[in-house]
Amino acid sequence: MADELLEQIADYALGNQSFGQTASDTARLCLLDSIGCGLLALEYPACTKLLGPFVPGMEMPSGVPIPGTNYRLDPIAGAFNLGTMIRWLDFNDTWLAAEWGHPSDNLGAILAVCDYRQRVLGQHTSLAFVIDAMIRAHEIQGVLALNNSFNRVGLDHVLLVRIASTAVACRLLSATRQQCINALSHAWIDGGALRTYRHAPNTGSRKSWAAGDATSRAVRLALISLTGEMGYATALSAPKWGFQDVLFKSQPITLTRPLASYVMENVLFKIAFPAEFHAQTAVEAAIQLHLQLVGKFDSIESITVETQEAGVRIIDKSGPLKNPADRDHCLQYMIAVGLLKGSLTAKDYEDSAASNPAIDRLRSLMKVSENPQFTEGYFDPEQRSIPNAIQVTFKDGTKTDRVEVHFPIGHRRRRAEGIPLLLEKFRENATRVLEPSVIQELHHMMPSVDRLEYTDICQLMDLLAVPQTS
Repeated sequence: MADELLEQIADYALGNQSFGQTASDTARLCLLDSIGCGLLALEYPACTKLLGPFVPGMEMPSGVPIPGTNYRLDPIAGAFNLGTMIRWLDFNDTWLAAEWGHPSDNLGAILAVCDYRQRVLGQHTSLAFVIDAMIRAHEIQGVLALNNSFNRVGLDHVLLVRIASTAVACRLLSATRQQCINALSHAWIDGGALRTYRHAPNTGSRKSWAAGDATSRAVRLALISLTGEMGYATALSAPKWGFQDVLFKSQPITLTRPLASYVMENVLFKIAFPAEFHAQTAVEAAIQLHLQLVGKFDSIESITVETQEAGVRIIDKSGPLKNPADRDHCLQYMIAVGLLKGSLTAKDYEDSAASNPAIDRLRSLMKVSENPQFTEGYFDPEQRSIPNAIQVTFKDGTKTDRVEVHFPIGHRRRRAEGIPLLLEKFRENATRVLEPSVIQELHHMMPSVDRLEYTDICQLMDLLAVPQTS
């Protein structure tokens, strides 16, 4: 008998469940949004220098096309490239619970394996397969995150990307139940990356390619399992040497709800700005305050910031910030830019923007504290709010309004408001790389479930790629 969790994940990953309209509609939006995030990342040399084959020159003519480039790669390298692009700017969808993360990171494996499945293995793979795999990967990663806090023991959430991507890669490669369990056991045995690269004094760009690395590793493990390589039935529960005893303080890792489509239906989109999600509503509040502060920045005495416990623990930072990766995970930095500019973009994290002394001055005036009611709403499964509140006090004793925002625009409760803006975000990101006719075709590909059934993955990937020159 294998560990129950390995069996539960494998049975769900390989199962015949059908998913409702809400999950499918949200997944299509997620796919478009993730493609746009990946294309936007091509503007950043720190990202593009990592793209291409693992070994220079080792491309394959029938390989996975990498959007916006002329690379054609094997599915393992392809997953790394796709996962890295999508995740690079911290602008893809997210999930907040006891553990947080970005479920669309799994698209690195899903797109790469789906393309390989059709282009090399000759198995027709429609976009419906992609959507189905996305819903499953979101669910595995997100439900594991609900009550299992890996960050509290110093492990990084990308380990859940590796688990979820391994499971869906096995499905897409037609693995047997035992092969899937074997692959999942290896994914857990790999352990979890330390979170040190997300926190001072080591905050750095690895946090932007770690998900690509995890999704790539998942494809490798799935392929290994197909050779008949053995697995390890108690990889999680083995006394002394299992994942739980070694890395999780001997606590069992469990699922708190049946695996269905809950995560995809409730996923959070980053729409307005690329900010670590615990800060999304804080930046929105800061932008609302911007007009009240124009011409008065030198008169500010203090700035009061109320946030959730997770916001205090993860992104409350003082002192020097070393690089963009440090800045986009600093609550005070993001608020300061929002207050000063009335906006926040990825370029605001670059060194040239950070050299503005007004940013650090405003940071120094901020007092961040936990609001227990905000924390309660954050953990309430019926709310899943991410509240923040900001109020500015001037030297003469007057104050701005106290602006409090509970649900970011990417929240399910604001879907109707958010979807048009999400589509506009995609258009803005895609037009940097793709021709208008291509963008229009992408919209036509995904309007309904029926259309997904008749559009194959290679059509999508070829549409996104830069044509190869002879």
